[in-house]
Amino acid sequence: MRYKSQSVAYWYFAVAVALFGLQLVFGLLSAAKYLGPDPLLHILPFDVTKVIHTNLLIVWVLTGFMGATYWMVPDESRTELHSVRLAIVQLVLWVVMGVTAIIGYLFRWGTGNKLLEQPLPHKIVIVIVMLIFLYNVGMTIRKSGRLTTTEGVLIGGLGLAAVLYLPALLHYENYTVSIFYRWWTIHLWVEGVWEMIQGGFLAYLLIRLSGADREVMEKWLYVIVGLVFIAGILGTAHHYYWVGVPSYWLPIGGIFSALEPVALVGMAVYAYSSIRRSGMADPNKLALHWTVGSAVFTLFGAGLLGLAHTFPQVNKWTHGTLITAMHGHAAFYGAYAMIVMAMISFAMPSLTKRPDEGTPLGYWAFWMQIAGMFGMTLSFATAGIGQVYLERIMGLGFLDAQLKIQVHFLMLLATASLFACGVALFIIDFFRHAPRFEIELETAAAAAQPRGA
Repeated sequence: MRYKSQSVAYWYFAVAVALFGLQLVFGLLSAAKYLGPDPLLHILPFDVTKVIHTNLLIVWVLTGFMGATYWMVPDESRTELHSVRLAIVQLVLWVVMGVTAIIGYLFRWGTGNKLLEQPLPHKIVIVIVMLIFLYNVGMTIRKSGRLTTTEGVLIGGLGLAAVLYLPALLHYENYTVSIFYRWWTIHLWVEGVWEMIQGGFLAYLLIRLSGADREVMEKWLYVIVGLVFIAGILGTAHHYYWVGVPSYWLPIGGIFSALEPVALVGMAVYAYSSIRRSGMADPNKLALHWTVGSAVFTLFGAGLLGLAHTFPQVNKWTHGTLITAMHGHAAFYGAYAMIVMAMISFAMPSLTKRPDEGTPLGYWAFWMQIAGMFGMTLSFATAGIGQVYLERIMGLGFLDAQLKIQVHFLMLLATASLFACGVALFIIDFFRHAPRFEIELETAAAAAQPRGA
């Protein structure tokens, strides 16, 4: 750890991994409800467990993003964070917002707008937290007078994520209009500016872990950002197929959705090429596993599986089925969960007493999560294909079709349990190492020297 203020990232990471574990609890509970009978039907019905599961995903990933940024920005800017106290206040507000939101969902207090169910008071707190965060980061960069391209792409993604949250603050009486504008936040987050955030973290990690040339990495970053903006913005139209918009959105959505994986291919290629070119300059091989794994799994989940069902000719059959869950789970995990765990794994030897090269428990966590998520993806895929055939082609009712595909939910629970074990091992590996917040003399001396990287 080069700078004392980087230690604030530990508390963000601790909250993030704890929420990740809680998300898994509600995810397993939601999957189990497909098998029935449900003894918690009148206490925790499916709509409540699913809302909590999906919203915890957004909250813990954003918590991880903020913690990783508080680790990366001082390192890139070569200066202490502007205000550790502000960062702590921000985290406290964020946790209070998250806890009260979950309690509210238990009592059906929400807007009903998928992934943006937070009541208005909570949304206002989210805006305040994001303003504090961007101010703190911005003042840190201003104080240093140094802004790298990697850092700029990251901050640009975070700033645009905050701006794109603004449509979620508005209330629309017409539900169709509400759905239309919801994608201005959700799609442009997960298939737009969040990919900029992922790209910024990915470039930072590859430079640090492989010793790759910064100039080469940043050129790749420009390509990825350009592709994200070209394809990601107009690719929003693939969500417009079924909300009553003019038919010209069909070809636009289809064409540009097909181009979205190009950015993800670029991300995977530049991760692989940097390792081939530069080797392994850092002993933290566990962080490298998560870093390269994020690039490759993003290509699989967000790229290939997204492309498989977003064409209008296909989506008219798969829309609103478990095929969407197939794509969503693999995409979110590869692109955002894995890059957060990569940043945590990279920072852990400095923030805790974990060995630099990682631990056997950490590697077990990695491979069990990969295997579990791949199995979950296949389970959702087979269940979704069966659902499409039974409901959309054979005309079977929803509940009758669900009975026919229950065997796939047994597979889902088995693989999800494997995945949950991997997450549990990651959490245990994080908390079993006592935190340490001393500045390492060697890295502090290196930070004081001019460097090309």
